[in-house]
Amino acid sequence: MNVSTTLTTPLPTGRQHVLELGSQRAVVTAVGASLREYTVDGRDVVLPFDETQIAPAFSGGVLAPWPNRLRDGVYSYDGTDFEVPISEHLRNTALHGLVATTTFETTDASATSVTLEHVIVPTHGYPWPVRVRLTYALTDAGLHVTAEGTNLGATTAPYGIGFHPWLSPGDGQVDDCTLQVDAAGHVTVDDRLLPTGTEPTSGDSELRTARPLRGLDLDDAWVDVIRDAQGLSWIRLGCPDGRTVAMWADGATQAWQVCTGDTVAQISRRGVAAEPMTCIADAFRTGTDLVHLAPGASHTITWGLALL
Repeated sequence: MNVSTTLTTPLPTGRQHVLELGSQRAVVTAVGASLREYTVDGRDVVLPFDETQIAPAFSGGVLAPWPNRLRDGVYSYDGTDFEVPISEHLRNTALHGLVATTTFETTDASATSVTLEHVIVPTHGYPWPVRVRLTYALTDAGLHVTAEGTNLGATTAPYGIGFHPWLSPGDGQVDDCTLQVDAAGHVTVDDRLLPTGTEPTSGDSELRTARPLRGLDLDDAWVDVIRDAQGLSWIRLGCPDGRTVAMWADGATQAWQVCTGDTVAQISRRGVAAEPMTCIADAFRTGTDLVHLAPGASHTITWGLALL
């Protein structure tokens, strides 16, 4: 008997979740639980990418159980050595964790919000089953994101998380924008972009007051974050159309990474990555701001976006 089979090519972004509230529209994908689009009044707040694309330069992605770079893909924890695959061969680092290209399952969805989760499969390099759960919700104040990591295992797990939206200048150019970052410390790095120390902000790293981005090539982390009366730290991208893309993050955020994409071919200075992180690069090795997630314990971080 002949059986006819029609193959359907799966989207590299997986299932699409469209959220709408008033003039706001967001699209969240199953793969990477990525923020693929967010618009207000039809204007891009983040750089969008097509559902048929692999997310360019970690666009909108979730970076867990570590953000940024891990030197040589090796670390020690609780007296045991571990090794994870190198994913950035140019610098011989393991970049942005384990979930940016995995498929998250939908556990709840409505017209204005969606919750997705993924349990990290224990491996020799990271033997802890950590559930990462994301909720994206549109509110009258903008997009609100909550991320919860829960250790489902029997031993304490090293954990960190970050996020990777590329903020959009709208129809304008990054060079015609200004940038302001609520932080008083800057991370110094070596030629592999791995941290060597910290310093007070000064010169090109002083962004507590908004300054033009023209001539600034950034792929840097800021620490000693400054919080407002509500406990929030902010990044503000002032755009040539008179609008401001404002991003906030709560007290779980210990650092901001900012990248103008000068050396990222897929972005080529079309947007500015603003990445709230619980720890900076190499935290699995240095221990700096590393979360030690006890069995059954959870860690939560919230952040959001608005177009002002």
